[in-house]
Amino acid sequence: MAEFPFELRIENTSSESGEETLACTALIRAVPGRRQIYDALWNDEPVIIKIFSHKISARRHLHREVKGLTQLHERRLNSARLIFYGRVEDGRWAVVIQKIVNSRTALDVFEAADERQKTDLIMHVCRELAQQHRKGVIQKDLHLENFLQAEDRIYTLDPGQIQFYPHEVPRKKSLSQLGLLACYIPAGDAFSVETLCKEYFKIRGWDFGLSDKHLIERLSALEYNKAIRHGLKKCLRTSKRIRRIKNDEWLAVFDRSFGDESNSIDFINQIDDLMDAGRILKNGNTCYVSRFTWADTDVVVKRYNHKNLVHSLRHTLKRSRARRGWLHAHHFGMRSIPTPKPLAYLERRKGLLVWASYLVTQYIEGSSLYHFLRDENLPPERHVEMKQQVMDLLDQLGKYRITHGDLKHTNILITKDGPTLTDLDSVRFHKCRWMYRIRSVKDRERFDWE
Repeated sequence: MAEFPFELRIENTSSESGEETLACTALIRAVPGRRQIYDALWNDEPVIIKIFSHKISARRHLHREVKGLTQLHERRLNSARLIFYGRVEDGRWAVVIQKIVNSRTALDVFEAADERQKTDLIMHVCRELAQQHRKGVIQKDLHLENFLQAEDRIYTLDPGQIQFYPHEVPRKKSLSQLGLLACYIPAGDAFSVETLCKEYFKIRGWDFGLSDKHLIERLSALEYNKAIRHGLKKCLRTSKRIRRIKNDEWLAVFDRSFGDESNSIDFINQIDDLMDAGRILKNGNTCYVSRFTWADTDVVVKRYNHKNLVHSLRHTLKRSRARRGWLHAHHFGMRSIPTPKPLAYLERRKGLLVWASYLVTQYIEGSSLYHFLRDENLPPERHVEMKQQVMDLLDQLGKYRITHGDLKHTNILITKDGPTLTDLDSVRFHKCRWMYRIRSVKDRERFDWE
């Protein structure tokens, strides 16, 4: 990988020399074999450059990006300015756009906000979304990371994923997206959801009724499920939030908050020694669990051991348990189901086989439900309160047809913020009601208050 900053020459026939030079300062995102996105400087102006590298579809993706930026500008919607498109020195296609300085993605703003500020932000995005729909613009990949906030304006990102109509966006498609946006409103805040809908309907010039409310709720669930599936795919590739590292021996995926790239490589090289030197929580035939500190973060690492060739082949075909745990934890996070934050997963490989895998999560202070219920120093009302919170958590799993698969007291951690689910290896997400009922009965049988 090139060291930053590095220079990149682009073909520019309007220049006297026939080319221009950009200084790429940081990698924002990379999809191997398809595209790379960099922060860069062009004539001291901060820009974003997208390079499309797929041998077949690169030019098509470039034209889709350029068309999107042009259409957004012609329809007078907030978006980055198109500066240049053409080829870079090695023949790949590239587009250079204005960088909106002093801006943050709406998702970054949302995650740092309190409840009131979150609702205000969603209302702001809602107004921009309504204007887009009025002007025949619909985002095929609608989520807060595809909006930028700069001062009091909301900008649209990813123009290559936008569909344009010669007329206003139809009602049903509009309400599907409104329902998806409403998912960001904190659960249980029905008043804010209704306020959001009324604001949107007002801009579109529509009347808001009870049937519209029910329709939005139904469409919201469908669209949010699609968004989760898409979001989980992004958890496996290099992006603004995720770093993917691969070599002949290792495949690793890191949350970028868990150190920089060199730090991640050091972690990979030392992981077994770090686990041995840490506090051993479990040392069994199947898995080995240790707690230690890395990058100023208290972490728990669970290693799924190699047993034999057949075992490795099975987990290569089924995907590693660490990978499943990583995705399950992210899925829970998207559903606001409490679980320790996933920080990384690693797979040690021999040839094509997964030989061992590691799941890294943030350590959370607390005690297991098993020990909590047996703590005689706690008042009875505290036990009653926590039991109710645990039942609410289990009801939340039922709402989304999720079964844990190993629902015992030691896998429920009682923290200062309430109960948290751990050990997500056997989690299942059920599409069929009858299968969920069968599995949930087993979950409840496994979980017993006594």
